Amino acid sequence: MAPPTGTTGAQLGRRQWAFSFALVTSLFFTWGFAYGLLDVLNAHFQTVFGISKLQSTLLQLAYFGAYFVWAPFAGIFVRRVGYKKGIHIGLGLYSIGAIFFWPSAKYEKYGGFVGSTFVIGCGLSTLEVAANSYISVLGTPQYAAARLNFSQGFQGIASFAGPLIASRWFFTGANATSLGTVQWVYLAVAGLGIVLNILFFFCNLPEITEDALAEEIDEVGITDGQGPFWQQYRCIFGFVAQTAYVGAQVTIASFAVNFLVDQGIGIDQSKASQLFSFCQVTFTVGRFVGVVILNFIDPALLLAFYGFCCSLFCLLVSQLPGYGAVACLFCLFFFESICYPCIFTLGTKNLGVHTKRGSGLIVMGVGGGAWYPPAQGALADKTNTRHSYLVPTSGYIAMTLYAIGLVVDQARKNGFSFRNRDELTANSRGANNFSPTESPGDAKGRSSSEKKVSSDELVKVA
Repeated sequence: MAPPTGTTGAQLGRRQWAFSFALVTSLFFTWGFAYGLLDVLNAHFQTVFGISKLQSTLLQLAYFGAYFVWAPFAGIFVRRVGYKKGIHIGLGLYSIGAIFFWPSAKYEKYGGFVGSTFVIGCGLSTLEVAANSYISVLGTPQYAAARLNFSQGFQGIASFAGPLIASRWFFTGANATSLGTVQWVYLAVAGLGIVLNILFFFCNLPEITEDALAEEIDEVGITDGQGPFWQQYRCIFGFVAQTAYVGAQVTIASFAVNFLVDQGIGIDQSKASQLFSFCQVTFTVGRFVGVVILNFIDPALLLAFYGFCCSLFCLLVSQLPGYGAVACLFCLFFFESICYPCIFTLGTKNLGVHTKRGSGLIVMGVGGGAWYPPAQGALADKTNTRHSYLVPTSGYIAMTLYAIGLVVDQARKNGFSFRNRDELTANSRGANNFSPTESPGDAKGRSSSEKKVSSDELVKVA
């Protein structure tokens, strides 16, 4: 089946661009809410089922293992049927998985929760391949990181809504030892997925194709996406960095409630869940702050700095006692904020015909969240929760090395730059200045460049 005909984000009108951006951004709230609930269910199931910290990480294994297994297939689906149908597939799987939380809670089967979580993970991995990629290419590469950070900021809003709901209904009164409220919350989640699927069916979402993207970068002489996919090293190493980062991020959040309770400063589970939601607020604020900064600072350079801060604060969390460790945990959540969107946009930048396949590979890196929590859980059971935070430190270090490598590579090719640069416009001007006469091909490139400048201005306002 041939991919649908389409255009590039730079060729959309202002109203059409804004509508498409807002519509796809609404999806980020969906998986942010599911992820926020997952972290607190981890601690809740320890109480209800009487399982260990390590056993409770089966939820993370199922959720993020689904990303590792399903994301490459999601990339193939999106490449063949387009972004809109890919979103329909993702929302359908998401709703099915959420519905099956009801019988799992009704009959109190932990295995049922694990299986349902896997189906939800398959749906959300499909949505991430489609939505993250669509937002990234909905305009020029210069502001791709800022666009995706803005959209994912709404994921952050939903992420702290989940713990707030849990602190109110999961951990208080009779609900502290029952699963009654869990089934109703997830039935509501399933309903949200169904409503969104219906809305997308009736909405016109412009299709952005890989051929159009390849032509866009070829016109200005950018050759990064040429060659077979296995030679796209920026994307392949981006997968490694994303695996390490998401593994670290997930395990930090998975044990946050346990960590806060174990500090011995009078924090119970309900209070810890509330504090965890405040950590998510800090994360979300950091993401919107990042949108502003990324309009001016080179994304790879900023990622390297944030990665260093994550490594430092995670190490301090594992070593400091009491309130000092809690303060460092909040700082860690702030500096995590821009990392995922920056890795995604940097890893899929200028891939041309490999864009959707590359998106699937980077989203596959979310599977790192399946491996880190069991490692930290095992160390937490043998020592304590605070010292187990040495495990995610390794993931932040790996991510930082990837960012530093990108900065060095960019400096070697185009010279070091502190500021965020518009490669498409710069390369177009260079190509036009190379020849003393302007051929029809040059004029086409110049016209395309002028469109992109207009799109850049629109994105910067957003």
